[in-house]
Amino acid sequence: MGMNHAFRRNKNMWAKASWLAACSLVAGAGCTHWREYVHNGYKVGPQYSRPPAPVAQDWVDGTDQRISRNLGEHRDWWKVFNDPKLEGLICQAADQNLTLREAGYRVMASRAQLGVAVGRFFPQEQAVNLGFMQNGLSTAVANRQFIAQAYFPLWNQNANLAWELDFWGKYRRSIESANNELDASIESFDGALVMLLGDVADSYILMRYFQRQSELSKTVADFQKTSLTLASARFRAGTASELDVDQAQSDLSKTLSEIPLFDRFARVEANRLCKLMGIAPEDLEKQLGPGPIPTAPSEVAAGMPAELLARRPDVRQAERQAAAACAKIGVAVSELYPHISIIGNLGWSALQYSNMWSQQGFYGSVGPTFRWNVLHYGRLLNNIRYQDAEFQATVANYQNTVVKAGEEVENGLVMYLKGQERAKELKTAVEAATKAANIAQVQYKAGTTDFNRVSLLQEKLLQRQLDYATAEQEIARGLVHTFRALGGGWQIRLDGCAPAIPSEKMAGDALPGEVLPQPKSELAQPDLSRPGPASPEPAKNPESKKPE
Repeated sequence: MGMNHAFRRNKNMWAKASWLAACSLVAGAGCTHWREYVHNGYKVGPQYSRPPAPVAQDWVDGTDQRISRNLGEHRDWWKVFNDPKLEGLICQAADQNLTLREAGYRVMASRAQLGVAVGRFFPQEQAVNLGFMQNGLSTAVANRQFIAQAYFPLWNQNANLAWELDFWGKYRRSIESANNELDASIESFDGALVMLLGDVADSYILMRYFQRQSELSKTVADFQKTSLTLASARFRAGTASELDVDQAQSDLSKTLSEIPLFDRFARVEANRLCKLMGIAPEDLEKQLGPGPIPTAPSEVAAGMPAELLARRPDVRQAERQAAAACAKIGVAVSELYPHISIIGNLGWSALQYSNMWSQQGFYGSVGPTFRWNVLHYGRLLNNIRYQDAEFQATVANYQNTVVKAGEEVENGLVMYLKGQERAKELKTAVEAATKAANIAQVQYKAGTTDFNRVSLLQEKLLQRQLDYATAEQEIARGLVHTFRALGGGWQIRLDGCAPAIPSEKMAGDALPGEVLPQPKSELAQPDLSRPGPASPEPAKNPESKKPE
Protein backbone atom coordinates (compact mmCIF):
# COMPACT_ATOMS: atom_id res chain seq x y z
CA MET A 1 0.00 0.00 0.00
CA GLY A 2 2.75 2.44 0.92
CA MET A 3 4.55 1.76 -2.32
CA ASN A 4 1.39 2.30 -4.37
CA HIS A 5 0.64 5.52 -2.51
CA ALA A 6 4.16 6.81 -3.15
CA PHE A 7 3.86 5.86 -6.81
CA ARG A 8 0.57 7.76 -7.19
CA ARG A 9 2.03 10.77 -5.35
CA ASN A 10 5.11 10.82 -7.63
CA LYS A 11 2.87 10.41 -10.66
CA ASN A 12 0.80 13.46 -9.64
CA MET A 13 3.93 15.49 -8.99
CA TRP A 14 5.26 14.56 -12.43
CA ALA A 15 2.00 15.57 -14.08
CA LYS A 16 2.03 18.95 -12.32
CA ALA A 17 5.67 19.48 -13.25
CA SER A 18 4.92 18.66 -16.90
CA TRP A 19 1.98 21.09 -16.88
CA LEU A 20 4.09 23.90 -15.40
CA ALA A 21 6.90 23.21 -17.86
CA ALA A 22 4.48 23.35 -20.78
CA CYS A 23 2.97 26.60 -19.50
CA SER A 24 6.43 28.09 -19.10
CA LEU A 25 7.31 27.03 -22.63
CA VAL A 26 4.21 28.66 -24.09
CA ALA A 27 4.65 31.81 -22.02
CA GLY A 28 8.25 32.14 -23.17
CA ALA A 29 7.34 31.60 -26.81
CA GLY A 30 5.91 35.08 -27.23
CA CYS A 31 2.24 34.27 -26.77
CA THR A 32 -0.42 36.92 -26.51
CA HIS A 33 -0.95 38.39 -23.04
CA TRP A 34 -4.34 37.61 -21.56
CA ARG A 35 -5.32 41.31 -21.47
CA GLU A 36 -4.48 41.69 -25.15
CA TYR A 37 -6.32 38.41 -25.77
CA VAL A 38 -9.51 39.83 -24.23
CA HIS A 39 -9.03 43.21 -25.95
CA ASN A 40 -8.65 41.47 -29.34
CA GLY A 41 -12.02 39.77 -28.97
CA TYR A 42 -10.64 36.54 -27.49
CA LYS A 43 -8.18 36.01 -30.31
CA VAL A 44 -4.44 35.47 -29.96
CA GLY A 45 -1.89 37.16 -32.17
CA PRO A 46 -1.36 40.85 -33.01
CA GLN A 47 -4.25 43.17 -33.77
CA TYR A 48 -3.78 44.92 -37.10
CA SER A 49 -3.67 48.66 -37.67
CA ARG A 50 -2.73 50.46 -40.85
CA PRO A 51 1.06 50.89 -41.18
CA PRO A 52 2.53 54.37 -41.64
CA ALA A 53 3.36 55.40 -45.19
CA PRO A 54 5.75 58.04 -46.58
CA VAL A 55 3.58 60.72 -48.16
CA ALA A 56 4.71 64.19 -49.32
CA GLN A 57 3.08 67.31 -47.91
CA ASP A 58 2.45 68.77 -51.38
CA TRP A 59 3.29 68.23 -55.03
CA VAL A 60 6.65 69.46 -56.32
CA ASP A 61 4.83 71.89 -58.64
CA GLY A 62 2.15 72.57 -56.07
CA THR A 63 2.53 76.35 -56.42
CA ASP A 64 1.67 76.20 -60.13
CA GLN A 65 -1.74 77.77 -60.74
CA ARG A 66 -2.58 75.05 -63.26
CA ILE A 67 -2.70 72.47 -60.43
CA SER A 68 -5.88 72.62 -58.37
CA ARG A 69 -5.99 71.40 -54.76
CA ASN A 70 -9.64 70.47 -55.14
CA LEU A 71 -10.35 66.76 -54.87
CA GLY A 72 -11.65 65.85 -58.31
CA GLU A 73 -13.87 62.77 -58.64
CA HIS A 74 -12.11 61.69 -61.86
CA ARG A 75 -14.76 59.06 -62.44
CA ASP A 76 -15.05 59.96 -66.15
CA TRP A 77 -11.74 61.76 -66.53
CA TRP A 78 -11.50 60.87 -70.24
CA LYS A 79 -14.46 63.18 -70.93
CA VAL A 80 -12.24 66.23 -70.38
CA PHE A 81 -10.86 65.60 -73.91
CA ASN A 82 -14.35 65.99 -75.46
CA ASP A 83 -13.67 63.12 -77.87
CA PRO A 84 -16.71 60.83 -78.34
CA LYS A 85 -14.66 58.21 -80.16
CA LEU A 86 -12.26 57.94 -77.24
CA GLU A 87 -15.23 57.56 -74.89
CA GLY A 88 -16.59 54.72 -77.05
CA LEU A 89 -13.27 52.90 -76.95
CA ILE A 90 -13.00 53.35 -73.19
CA CYS A 91 -16.41 51.87 -72.50
CA GLN A 92 -15.98 48.98 -74.91
CA ALA A 93 -12.64 48.06 -73.34
CA ALA A 94 -14.07 48.24 -69.83
CA ASP A 95 -16.90 45.96 -70.91
CA GLN A 96 -14.94 43.17 -72.58
CA ASN A 97 -11.20 43.40 -71.87
CA LEU A 98 -9.93 39.87 -71.23
CA THR A 99 -7.31 40.78 -68.63
CA LEU A 100 -10.02 42.55 -66.66
CA ARG A 101 -12.25 39.54 -67.09
CA GLU A 102 -9.53 37.33 -65.61
CA ALA A 103 -9.22 39.68 -62.63
CA GLY A 104 -12.98 39.48 -62.13
CA TYR A 105 -12.93 35.71 -61.90
CA ARG A 106 -10.07 35.91 -59.42
CA VAL A 107 -12.38 38.00 -57.26
CA MET A 108 -14.95 35.24 -57.48
CA ALA A 109 -12.29 32.72 -56.47
CA SER A 110 -11.38 34.84 -53.43
CA ARG A 111 -15.04 35.05 -52.51
CA ALA A 112 -15.25 31.25 -52.60
CA GLN A 113 -12.13 30.99 -50.43
CA LEU A 114 -13.83 33.22 -47.88
CA GLY A 115 -16.77 30.83 -47.86
CA VAL A 116 -14.39 27.94 -47.22
CA ALA A 117 -12.80 29.80 -44.29
CA VAL A 118 -16.22 30.56 -42.79
CA GLY A 119 -17.20 26.91 -43.11
CA ARG A 120 -14.20 25.84 -41.01
CA PHE A 121 -15.56 27.80 -38.04
CA PHE A 122 -18.42 25.29 -37.69
CA PRO A 123 -17.99 21.53 -37.03
CA GLN A 124 -15.02 20.66 -39.16
CA GLU A 125 -15.89 16.99 -39.69
CA GLN A 126 -19.40 15.80 -40.50
CA ALA A 127 -19.84 12.50 -42.27
CA VAL A 128 -22.46 9.79 -42.72
CA ASN A 129 -21.15 6.32 -43.54
CA LEU A 130 -23.03 3.23 -44.71
CA GLY A 131 -21.23 0.00 -45.45
CA PHE A 132 -21.36 -3.76 -45.66
CA MET A 133 -18.47 -6.12 -45.00
CA GLN A 134 -18.12 -9.90 -45.08
CA ASN A 135 -15.68 -10.89 -42.32
CA GLY A 136 -13.62 -13.97 -41.70
CA LEU A 137 -11.61 -14.70 -38.52
CA SER A 138 -8.67 -17.03 -38.15
CA THR A 139 -9.19 -20.08 -35.91
CA ALA A 140 -5.51 -20.92 -35.89
CA VAL A 141 -4.64 -18.36 -33.23
CA ALA A 142 -4.64 -18.27 -29.45
CA ASN A 143 -8.03 -18.22 -27.71
CA ARG A 144 -9.66 -19.65 -30.83
CA GLN A 145 -12.09 -21.51 -28.60
CA PHE A 146 -13.86 -18.18 -27.98
CA ILE A 147 -14.57 -17.68 -31.67
CA ALA A 148 -18.13 -18.86 -32.05
CA GLN A 149 -18.54 -17.92 -35.72
CA ALA A 150 -15.50 -17.54 -37.97
CA TYR A 151 -17.39 -16.12 -40.95
CA PHE A 152 -20.09 -13.48 -40.61
CA PRO A 153 -21.48 -10.40 -42.39
CA LEU A 154 -21.66 -6.94 -40.86
CA TRP A 155 -23.91 -4.03 -41.79
CA ASN A 156 -22.92 -0.67 -40.40
CA GLN A 157 -24.22 2.88 -40.61
CA ASN A 158 -22.93 5.75 -38.51
CA ALA A 159 -22.58 9.53 -38.37
CA ASN A 160 -19.41 11.24 -37.12
CA LEU A 161 -18.91 14.80 -35.92
CA ALA A 162 -15.78 16.61 -34.73
CA TRP A 163 -15.82 20.25 -33.72
CA GLU A 164 -12.70 22.04 -32.57
CA LEU A 165 -13.86 25.01 -30.51
CA ASP A 166 -12.30 28.32 -31.51
CA PHE A 167 -11.01 29.37 -28.08
CA TRP A 168 -7.95 31.14 -29.43
CA GLY A 169 -9.36 32.68 -32.61
CA LYS A 170 -7.66 30.33 -35.05
CA TYR A 171 -10.65 30.07 -37.35
CA ARG A 172 -11.78 33.64 -36.80
CA ARG A 173 -8.31 34.85 -37.78
CA SER A 174 -8.54 32.66 -40.89
CA ILE A 175 -11.87 34.27 -41.76
CA GLU A 176 -10.34 37.69 -41.13
CA SER A 177 -7.44 36.88 -43.45
CA ALA A 178 -9.70 35.51 -46.19
CA ASN A 179 -11.96 38.55 -45.92
CA ASN A 180 -8.99 40.87 -46.37
CA GLU A 181 -7.79 38.78 -49.31
CA LEU A 182 -11.21 39.22 -50.91
CA ASP A 183 -10.96 42.98 -50.41
CA ALA A 184 -7.48 42.90 -51.94
CA SER A 185 -8.75 40.98 -54.98
CA ILE A 186 -11.49 43.58 -55.53
CA GLU A 187 -8.88 46.33 -55.30
CA SER A 188 -6.77 44.37 -57.78
CA PHE A 189 -9.72 44.38 -60.18
CA ASP A 190 -10.14 48.12 -59.74
CA GLY A 191 -6.41 48.63 -60.23
CA ALA A 192 -6.51 46.63 -63.46
CA LEU A 193 -9.48 48.75 -64.57
CA VAL A 194 -7.59 51.98 -63.86
CA MET A 195 -4.58 50.74 -65.83
CA LEU A 196 -6.82 49.59 -68.69
CA LEU A 197 -8.56 52.94 -69.07
CA GLY A 198 -5.23 54.77 -69.02
CA ASP A 199 -3.74 52.38 -71.59
CA VAL A 200 -6.70 52.83 -73.95
CA ALA A 201 -6.45 56.61 -73.78
CA ASP A 202 -2.67 56.50 -74.12
CA SER A 203 -2.77 54.26 -77.22
CA TYR A 204 -5.55 56.34 -78.77
CA ILE A 205 -3.55 59.54 -78.31
CA LEU A 206 -0.45 57.90 -79.79
CA MET A 207 -2.44 56.63 -82.75
CA ARG A 208 -3.77 60.14 -83.41
CA TYR A 209 -0.26 61.51 -82.93
CA PHE A 210 1.25 59.21 -85.57
CA GLN A 211 -1.66 59.96 -87.89
CA ARG A 212 -0.91 63.64 -87.40
CA GLN A 213 2.78 63.08 -88.22
CA SER A 214 1.78 61.25 -91.39
CA GLU A 215 -0.54 64.12 -92.39
CA LEU A 216 2.15 66.71 -91.74
CA SER A 217 4.63 64.75 -93.82
CA LYS A 218 2.13 64.57 -96.69
CA THR A 219 1.52 68.32 -96.46
CA VAL A 220 5.22 69.12 -96.51
CA ALA A 221 5.66 66.60 -99.34
CA ASP A 222 3.12 68.52 -101.40
CA PHE A 223 5.08 71.69 -100.63
CA GLN A 224 8.30 69.97 -101.71
CA LYS A 225 6.67 68.71 -104.91
CA THR A 226 5.99 72.31 -105.82
CA SER A 227 9.64 73.14 -105.14
CA LEU A 228 10.75 70.19 -107.29
CA THR A 229 8.51 71.32 -110.12
CA LEU A 230 9.90 74.85 -109.82
CA ALA A 231 13.51 73.64 -109.73
CA SER A 232 12.93 71.42 -112.79
CA ALA A 233 11.37 74.32 -114.71
CA ARG A 234 14.26 76.61 -113.88
CA PHE A 235 16.75 73.90 -114.85
CA ARG A 236 15.08 73.45 -118.23
CA ALA A 237 15.09 77.23 -118.65
CA GLY A 238 18.79 77.31 -117.86
CA THR A 239 18.40 79.56 -114.84
CA ALA A 240 19.30 76.86 -112.29
CA SER A 241 21.65 73.90 -112.11
CA GLU A 242 20.75 70.23 -111.97
CA LEU A 243 21.96 70.29 -108.38
CA ASP A 244 18.74 72.07 -107.37
CA VAL A 245 16.66 69.36 -109.01
CA ASP A 246 18.57 66.56 -107.31
CA GLN A 247 18.38 68.26 -103.93
CA ALA A 248 14.63 68.86 -104.32
CA GLN A 249 14.09 65.22 -105.31
CA SER A 250 16.16 64.03 -102.34
CA ASP A 251 14.15 66.16 -99.90
CA LEU A 252 10.85 64.93 -101.35
CA SER A 253 11.85 61.26 -101.26
CA LYS A 254 13.11 61.58 -97.69
CA THR A 255 9.79 63.08 -96.57
CA LEU A 256 7.76 60.47 -98.46
CA SER A 257 9.81 57.70 -96.81
CA GLU A 258 8.69 58.90 -93.37
CA ILE A 259 5.00 58.45 -94.16
CA PRO A 260 4.98 54.59 -94.17
CA LEU A 261 6.93 54.66 -90.90
CA PHE A 262 4.33 56.85 -89.21
CA ASP A 263 1.53 54.74 -90.70
CA ARG A 264 3.16 51.64 -89.23
CA PHE A 265 3.36 53.21 -85.79
CA ALA A 266 -0.32 54.21 -86.01
CA ARG A 267 -1.28 50.67 -87.03
CA VAL A 268 0.63 49.21 -84.06
CA GLU A 269 -1.31 51.44 -81.66
CA ALA A 270 -4.60 50.51 -83.37
CA ASN A 271 -3.75 46.83 -82.96
CA ARG A 272 -3.02 47.47 -79.28
CA LEU A 273 -6.42 49.10 -78.92
CA CYS A 274 -8.01 45.97 -80.40
CA LYS A 275 -6.22 43.85 -77.83
CA LEU A 276 -7.32 46.15 -75.01
CA MET A 277 -10.91 45.85 -76.21
CA GLY A 278 -10.66 42.06 -76.26
CA ILE A 279 -11.21 41.71 -80.02
CA ALA A 280 -9.15 40.29 -82.86
CA PRO A 281 -6.99 42.81 -84.76
CA GLU A 282 -8.93 44.71 -87.39
CA ASP A 283 -8.63 47.95 -89.35
CA LEU A 284 -9.58 50.15 -86.43
CA GLU A 285 -8.20 53.29 -88.08
CA LYS A 286 -10.74 52.94 -90.86
CA GLN A 287 -13.57 52.57 -88.37
CA LEU A 288 -12.43 55.51 -86.27
CA GLY A 289 -11.71 57.73 -89.24
CA PRO A 290 -9.45 60.79 -89.12
CA GLY A 291 -9.21 62.92 -86.03
CA PRO A 292 -6.96 65.39 -84.23
CA ILE A 293 -4.77 64.75 -81.24
CA PRO A 294 -7.08 65.07 -78.19
CA THR A 295 -6.85 68.51 -76.64
CA ALA A 296 -6.27 68.62 -72.89
CA PRO A 297 -7.61 71.39 -70.61
CA SER A 298 -5.14 73.88 -69.18
CA GLU A 299 -5.76 72.87 -65.54
CA VAL A 300 -5.95 69.62 -63.58
CA ALA A 301 -7.51 68.85 -60.17
CA ALA A 302 -4.79 66.81 -58.45
CA GLY A 303 -5.87 67.16 -54.82
CA MET A 304 -3.19 66.44 -52.21
CA PRO A 305 -0.61 63.59 -52.05
CA ALA A 306 -2.11 62.15 -48.84
CA GLU A 307 -5.36 61.46 -50.71
CA LEU A 308 -3.60 58.79 -52.76
CA LEU A 309 -3.95 56.40 -49.80
CA ALA A 310 -7.69 56.26 -50.36
CA ARG A 311 -7.87 56.95 -54.11
CA ARG A 312 -5.42 54.46 -55.62
CA PRO A 313 -6.74 50.88 -55.83
CA ASP A 314 -3.24 49.38 -55.85
CA VAL A 315 -2.41 51.23 -52.61
CA ARG A 316 -5.59 49.92 -51.01
CA GLN A 317 -4.80 46.44 -52.33
CA ALA A 318 -1.33 46.46 -50.76
CA GLU A 319 -2.79 47.65 -47.45
CA ARG A 320 -5.41 44.87 -47.45
CA GLN A 321 -2.72 42.29 -48.22
CA ALA A 322 -0.82 43.49 -45.16
CA ALA A 323 -3.97 43.08 -43.06
CA ALA A 324 -4.44 39.54 -44.38
CA ALA A 325 -0.83 38.65 -43.58
CA CYS A 326 -1.20 40.04 -40.04
CA ALA A 327 -4.21 37.79 -39.40
CA LYS A 328 -2.17 34.74 -40.46
CA ILE A 329 0.21 35.45 -37.58
CA GLY A 330 -2.70 34.89 -35.19
CA VAL A 331 -3.45 31.54 -36.86
CA ALA A 332 0.18 30.50 -36.34
CA VAL A 333 0.21 31.66 -32.70
CA SER A 334 -2.95 29.67 -31.94
CA GLU A 335 -1.04 26.44 -32.59
CA LEU A 336 0.93 27.06 -29.36
CA TYR A 337 -2.23 26.64 -27.27
CA PRO A 338 -4.29 23.56 -26.35
CA HIS A 339 -6.96 22.45 -28.80
CA ILE A 340 -10.30 21.46 -27.30
CA SER A 341 -12.77 19.59 -29.48
CA ILE A 342 -16.11 17.85 -29.13
CA ILE A 343 -16.30 14.49 -30.86
CA GLY A 344 -19.50 12.53 -31.41
CA ASN A 345 -20.27 9.24 -33.10
CA LEU A 346 -23.56 7.35 -33.36
CA GLY A 347 -24.73 4.56 -35.56
CA TRP A 348 -26.29 1.15 -36.01
CA SER A 349 -24.55 -2.16 -36.61
CA ALA A 350 -25.91 -5.69 -37.11
CA LEU A 351 -25.22 -8.97 -38.84
CA GLN A 352 -28.46 -8.75 -40.76
CA TYR A 353 -29.69 -5.60 -42.46
CA SER A 354 -33.21 -6.15 -41.13
CA ASN A 355 -31.89 -5.99 -37.55
CA MET A 356 -29.63 -2.98 -38.04
CA TRP A 357 -32.26 -0.41 -37.05
CA SER A 358 -33.26 -2.20 -33.86
CA GLN A 359 -32.57 -0.83 -30.41
CA GLN A 360 -29.98 -3.50 -29.82
CA GLY A 361 -28.02 -2.43 -32.92
CA PHE A 362 -27.53 1.16 -31.77
CA TYR A 363 -24.18 2.39 -30.52
CA GLY A 364 -22.65 5.86 -29.98
CA SER A 365 -20.26 8.05 -28.07
CA VAL A 366 -19.83 11.77 -27.39
CA GLY A 367 -17.37 13.80 -25.35
CA PRO A 368 -14.64 16.44 -25.32
CA THR A 369 -11.00 15.87 -26.33
CA PHE A 370 -7.88 17.77 -25.40
CA ARG A 371 -4.83 18.08 -27.66
CA TRP A 372 -1.69 20.14 -27.09
CA ASN A 373 1.11 20.20 -29.63
CA VAL A 374 4.35 19.80 -27.65
CA LEU A 375 7.92 18.92 -28.62
CA HIS A 376 7.50 20.10 -32.19
CA TYR A 377 11.19 21.04 -32.32
CA GLY A 378 10.71 24.69 -33.12
CA ARG A 379 8.32 24.19 -36.04
CA LEU A 380 5.53 26.18 -34.42
CA LEU A 381 7.80 29.06 -33.40
CA ASN A 382 9.48 29.16 -36.80
CA ASN A 383 6.08 29.23 -38.45
CA ILE A 384 5.23 32.31 -36.36
CA ARG A 385 8.52 33.90 -37.39
CA TYR A 386 7.76 33.05 -41.01
CA GLN A 387 4.29 34.61 -40.91
CA ASP A 388 5.68 37.69 -39.16
CA ALA A 389 8.36 38.07 -41.85
CA GLU A 390 5.70 37.74 -44.54
CA PHE A 391 3.68 40.44 -42.80
CA GLN A 392 6.67 42.77 -42.63
CA ALA A 393 7.26 42.15 -46.35
CA THR A 394 3.68 43.18 -47.16
CA VAL A 395 4.09 46.31 -45.03
CA ALA A 396 7.23 47.22 -46.99
CA ASN A 397 5.35 46.54 -50.23
CA TYR A 398 2.52 48.82 -49.10
CA GLN A 399 4.92 51.63 -48.26
CA ASN A 400 6.76 51.15 -51.55
CA THR A 401 3.45 51.26 -53.44
CA VAL A 402 2.65 54.60 -51.81
CA VAL A 403 6.06 55.99 -52.83
CA LYS A 404 5.59 54.67 -56.36
CA ALA A 405 2.14 56.29 -56.54
CA GLY A 406 3.61 59.68 -55.66
CA GLU A 407 6.33 59.24 -58.26
CA GLU A 408 3.82 58.39 -61.00
CA VAL A 409 1.69 61.44 -60.23
CA GLU A 410 4.73 63.71 -60.25
CA ASN A 411 5.90 62.26 -63.58
CA GLY A 412 2.47 62.79 -65.11
CA LEU A 413 2.22 66.36 -63.81
CA VAL A 414 5.66 67.42 -65.02
CA MET A 415 4.96 65.88 -68.44
CA TYR A 416 1.65 67.75 -68.60
CA LEU A 417 2.96 71.11 -67.35
CA LYS A 418 6.23 71.19 -69.27
CA GLY A 419 4.46 69.99 -72.39
CA GLN A 420 2.25 73.09 -72.25
CA GLU A 421 5.26 75.35 -71.96
CA ARG A 422 7.00 73.58 -74.82
CA ALA A 423 3.92 73.67 -77.04
CA LYS A 424 3.54 77.42 -76.52
CA GLU A 425 6.99 78.15 -77.91
CA LEU A 426 6.77 75.53 -80.66
CA LYS A 427 3.52 77.02 -81.92
CA THR A 428 5.35 80.31 -82.47
CA ALA A 429 8.21 78.42 -84.09
CA VAL A 430 5.84 76.67 -86.52
CA GLU A 431 4.21 79.95 -87.52
CA ALA A 432 7.60 81.56 -88.15
CA ALA A 433 8.93 78.51 -90.03
CA THR A 434 5.84 78.42 -92.26
CA LYS A 435 6.22 82.07 -93.11
CA ALA A 436 9.95 81.70 -93.78
CA ALA A 437 9.45 78.67 -96.05
CA ASN A 438 6.83 80.49 -98.13
CA ILE A 439 9.04 83.54 -98.50
CA ALA A 440 12.04 81.45 -99.50
CA GLN A 441 10.04 79.66 -102.18
CA VAL A 442 8.86 82.97 -103.63
CA GLN A 443 12.40 84.34 -103.57
CA TYR A 444 13.74 81.22 -105.28
CA LYS A 445 11.10 81.53 -107.97
CA ALA A 446 12.23 85.13 -108.48
CA GLY A 447 15.86 84.03 -108.50
CA THR A 448 16.91 86.08 -105.50
CA THR A 449 17.98 83.12 -103.33
CA ASP A 450 19.45 79.68 -103.89
CA PHE A 451 17.64 76.39 -103.48
CA ASN A 452 19.80 75.31 -100.59
CA ARG A 453 18.06 77.85 -98.38
CA VAL A 454 14.65 76.74 -99.63
CA SER A 455 15.50 73.12 -98.81
CA LEU A 456 16.80 74.00 -95.38
CA LEU A 457 13.71 76.02 -94.48
CA GLN A 458 11.34 73.33 -95.71
CA GLU A 459 13.19 70.73 -93.65
CA LYS A 460 12.99 72.97 -90.59
CA LEU A 461 9.29 73.56 -91.19
CA LEU A 462 8.57 69.83 -91.15
CA GLN A 463 10.68 69.34 -88.02
CA ARG A 464 8.97 72.23 -86.21
CA GLN A 465 5.55 70.86 -87.10
CA LEU A 466 6.50 67.38 -85.91
CA ASP A 467 7.91 68.84 -82.69
CA TYR A 468 4.70 70.76 -82.10
CA ALA A 469 2.64 67.59 -82.64
CA THR A 470 4.94 65.83 -80.17
CA ALA A 471 4.32 68.55 -77.58
CA GLU A 472 0.55 68.24 -78.11
CA GLN A 473 0.61 64.50 -77.47
CA GLU A 474 2.87 65.03 -74.45
CA ILE A 475 0.27 67.34 -72.91
CA ALA A 476 -2.57 64.88 -73.54
CA ARG A 477 -0.61 61.83 -72.44
CA GLY A 478 0.76 63.67 -69.41
CA LEU A 479 -2.80 64.37 -68.30
CA VAL A 480 -3.76 60.71 -68.92
CA HIS A 481 -0.80 59.54 -66.86
CA THR A 482 -1.77 61.96 -64.11
CA PHE A 483 -5.36 60.74 -63.96
CA ARG A 484 -4.19 57.14 -64.01
CA ALA A 485 -1.67 57.82 -61.24
CA LEU A 486 -4.39 59.51 -59.19
CA GLY A 487 -6.43 56.31 -59.41
CA GLY A 488 -9.38 57.65 -61.37
CA GLY A 489 -11.88 55.72 -63.43
CA TRP A 490 -12.48 52.55 -61.38
CA GLN A 491 -15.80 54.02 -60.21
CA ILE A 492 -17.46 52.96 -63.47
CA ARG A 493 -17.48 49.45 -62.01
CA LEU A 494 -20.27 50.58 -59.70
CA ASP A 495 -22.76 51.90 -62.24
CA GLY A 496 -21.29 51.16 -65.65
CA CYS A 497 -19.92 53.32 -68.44
CA ALA A 498 -22.05 55.38 -70.81
CA PRO A 499 -20.24 55.82 -74.14
CA ALA A 500 -21.07 58.62 -76.51
CA ILE A 501 -21.18 56.30 -79.54
CA PRO A 502 -21.29 52.52 -80.03
CA SER A 503 -18.48 50.52 -81.57
CA GLU A 504 -20.20 49.94 -84.94
CA LYS A 505 -20.58 53.72 -85.44
CA MET A 506 -17.04 54.71 -84.57
CA ALA A 507 -16.52 56.25 -88.00
CA GLY A 508 -18.69 59.21 -87.09
CA ASP A 509 -22.13 58.04 -88.22
CA ALA A 510 -23.75 59.65 -85.19
CA LEU A 511 -25.21 63.10 -85.56
CA PRO A 512 -23.50 65.95 -83.69
CA GLY A 513 -24.49 65.75 -80.04
CA GLU A 514 -26.28 62.42 -80.50
CA VAL A 515 -25.82 59.84 -77.73
CA LEU A 516 -26.25 56.29 -78.99
CA PRO A 517 -26.61 53.16 -76.83
CA GLN A 518 -23.67 50.80 -76.40
CA PRO A 519 -24.39 47.22 -77.55
CA LYS A 520 -24.00 44.60 -74.85
CA SER A 521 -20.86 42.54 -75.37
CA GLU A 522 -20.85 38.77 -75.13
CA LEU A 523 -17.66 39.13 -73.11
CA ALA A 524 -19.18 41.21 -70.35
CA GLN A 525 -17.21 41.36 -67.13
CA PRO A 526 -18.33 39.16 -64.19
CA ASP A 527 -20.43 40.89 -61.57
CA LEU A 528 -18.56 41.53 -58.32
CA SER A 529 -20.30 40.98 -55.01
CA ARG A 530 -19.22 44.07 -53.12
CA PRO A 531 -20.66 47.44 -54.16
CA GLY A 532 -17.61 49.58 -53.51
CA PRO A 533 -13.96 49.71 -52.60
CA ALA A 534 -12.89 48.04 -49.39
CA SER A 535 -11.25 51.13 -48.00
CA PRO A 536 -9.83 50.38 -44.56
CA GLU A 537 -10.81 52.43 -41.58
CA PRO A 538 -8.11 54.73 -40.23
CA ALA A 539 -6.02 53.01 -37.60
CA LYS A 540 -5.98 54.26 -34.06
CA ASN A 541 -2.26 53.63 -33.78
CA PRO A 542 0.22 54.61 -36.49
CA GLU A 543 2.11 51.33 -36.38
CA SER A 544 1.11 47.71 -36.66
CA LYS A 545 1.65 45.46 -33.69
CA LYS A 546 3.87 42.42 -33.91
CA PRO A 547 4.19 39.38 -31.67
CA GLU A 548 6.17 40.19 -28.61
